Amino acid sequence: MSEYYKMKIAGLERELEKFPVNEKLDIAAFIIFGDVELTVKGSEELLKKVPEFDIIITPEAKSIPIAYEMARQSGKPYVIARKAVKVYMRNSLEVSVTSITTKKEQKLYLGETEVNQIKGKKVLLVDDVISTGESLAAARELIAKAGGIEVAACAFLAEGDAADRDDIIFLEKLPLFFK
Repeated sequence: MSEYYKMKIAGLERELEKFPVNEKLDIAAFIIFGDVELTVKGSEELLKKVPEFDIIITPEAKSIPIAYEMARQSGKPYVIARKAVKVYMRNSLEVSVTSITTKKEQKLYLGETEVNQIKGKKVLLVDDVISTGESLAAARELIAKAGGIEVAACAFLAEGDAADRDDIIFLEKLPLFFK
């Protein structure tokens, strides 16, 4: 039988299913895919909190709907830091990342087209959940390598100790569940 954590995000109540990370820790999984109501409302609320920006960057994949909706509402473009190089990506930049949900090292890439969009621009880094900060650090490195100027990092949720950080903007705190 599944356990759930009930919380409000952008004024909307949601139940997040808990999953084990290891024998000592569970997380409440925040999956935005398919939740159009929360994507729209949460993006609206997050846009009220962030500074002025020129372009959004988001790591693939769960935060793509948020980046899209924030771009749609703000009228600003967005780019995706991909997890694999695609045939249409020339002269890619690469950084490595290990996050709490992937359990192994991954890479993030930007193609030359995206680098040119970011270079010299005020960049807003958007994610769904910031937890350990590993994905955040990798995305920040990618922005710097591309010549962008990070103006803020934001997410719908800050998980665990990330809620105590002063370098991120978020809507709600998400606890970790220690056994």
